[in-house]
Amino acid sequence: MTANRDEADVPESSTSNLGGAASASAATRHAVLASSRYVPRRQWSAGAERAPALPAAAVQELLDGLSGSVTFLLPLPGADGEIQDFRITAASPDALDVAGRRGKELVGLSLLETYPTVRGTALWDGYLGALATGTRYEAEPFEYEEVLGGIARLSRFTVRATPCQGGLIVSWIRLDNGEREQRRLAVMQRLGSMGWADWDLARKTTTWSEEVYSIFGRDPSLGPTTLEELPRHAVTEDFPALSRAVRSLHGRGRPIDHTFRIVTPAGEVRHVRIVAEAETDVSGHPVEVYGLFQNLTAVKRAEERLLQHERAALAQHGMLAAERSLAVRLQDALLPLPQQSLRLAGLTVDVAYQPLQEGLNVGGDWYSAIELPDGSALLVVGDVAGHGLDAVATMAQLRFTAKGMAITGTPLAAILSRLNTLLWHSSDRGFSTATMIMARYEPDAGLLTWVQAGHLPPLLLRQGEARYLAPPHGVLLGATTTPRYDSATIRLLPGDHLLFYTDGLVEAPSEELDDGLARLARTAAECSDSVRPLDGILDALVHPDTRRDDICVLHISV
Repeated sequence: MTANRDEADVPESSTSNLGGAASASAATRHAVLASSRYVPRRQWSAGAERAPALPAAAVQELLDGLSGSVTFLLPLPGADGEIQDFRITAASPDALDVAGRRGKELVGLSLLETYPTVRGTALWDGYLGALATGTRYEAEPFEYEEVLGGIARLSRFTVRATPCQGGLIVSWIRLDNGEREQRRLAVMQRLGSMGWADWDLARKTTTWSEEVYSIFGRDPSLGPTTLEELPRHAVTEDFPALSRAVRSLHGRGRPIDHTFRIVTPAGEVRHVRIVAEAETDVSGHPVEVYGLFQNLTAVKRAEERLLQHERAALAQHGMLAAERSLAVRLQDALLPLPQQSLRLAGLTVDVAYQPLQEGLNVGGDWYSAIELPDGSALLVVGDVAGHGLDAVATMAQLRFTAKGMAITGTPLAAILSRLNTLLWHSSDRGFSTATMIMARYEPDAGLLTWVQAGHLPPLLLRQGEARYLAPPHGVLLGATTTPRYDSATIRLLPGDHLLFYTDGLVEAPSEELDDGLARLARTAAECSDSVRPLDGILDALVHPDTRRDDICVLHISV
């Protein structure tokens, strides 16, 4: 310990430090520790490393037993004896730098070649000072930025450097990881409207996270609320239940999951959920309580809105169901027989009426087949636009009005004109329109006079051939205040068949109307020789899975 001392470089006083290291004034001395003795600067060779008293393997073995980030730095002097750099000669297994290098990957690296921006910083001066004075250096938290792969990475560290065996034992803690986790936790709490609380019953201390203050609308300067005081925040109605839950938690250590309402200082009513459990001592008495608060106000309001919507939907459903029931009963009263066969004025009239009646889809298709006082027959098929009670009510108006006027002998074209006026001047008019075809058959002459208001033309079957009658002029009812309705006459021969029908018989999704009319003509011709042609037509054309509308058909045969 006394050999080869250079008096010019020996400190005025020295004390043993971990390996015989001595301290010196940084202002007057710039000597460095070398193994167990000082080595004068003039005896250093340029670029030479000074070996520690302990072998590198021994230092590494020592660091292998340490946790955290720890390295051993050996100073590298220049030609003038000044320290130019440090070499990492040992590293703990958990050592991790900003670039992700770990443990032995750090061994052998040069400090300034690896972290070039360190030179000239307070950290660099701290290393030199610790080595020169033999005193431990603790850095204030600082930021270090390294560019890797073109991406700048900024991290915060706190560093401790302790002189030892001619070098420095350097340990560091990366602060940004913990801070980042803290920020993530804060963001998660804010997004989830949750916050944590801790009640230390033994020390009588309470800790709230920031989000709990936000949930309660409480000024953080007032501090948190004790567990015993918590029920005081609840509204009057919720106070008893919350008090019982807190007493059970505080006294018996039973976990709670309870929702209550509070009124914030701003006057807002909030729904708050607390989930908490206690940690007990060996006797089973609670000593600490951990809890979570969650602001459920938005959820509760959404539930209330949903409940209101459900109630409104149920009420609407009830109204619509009642309307459908009334419409069905009214429709059944107006058209009591969905299928029947009549003998009128020398004609056989087969009726087929098939309402769709899915849900509230009660339509306005209707028919009428009666014998008039003069011995002629009145034959009518109509279709009111729309569905539901309004359509059925409009259908009733048209059906009974047309029948009444026909009984009084009113010409058919005049009947349509007056029905049009009726639709236009109804006090409860919802802009309803209707199509209609009406005919009067005179048996003595065998003449059929007919009119139509925007309706599909009748289909005549004669001697096995099917053709549509050319319709006289007539627009649908309710379309204009100045309509024009003409009539047409045809003589029916023995063996003739005539079809009056609504559009539900021929219309199909994604298909042109002309295609449906052509299909009806082909089918009617194929069924003309059967005993009941109408049954064959319906079986061939009506498919329950694809139909979308009511169907009403009058099959008239001479």
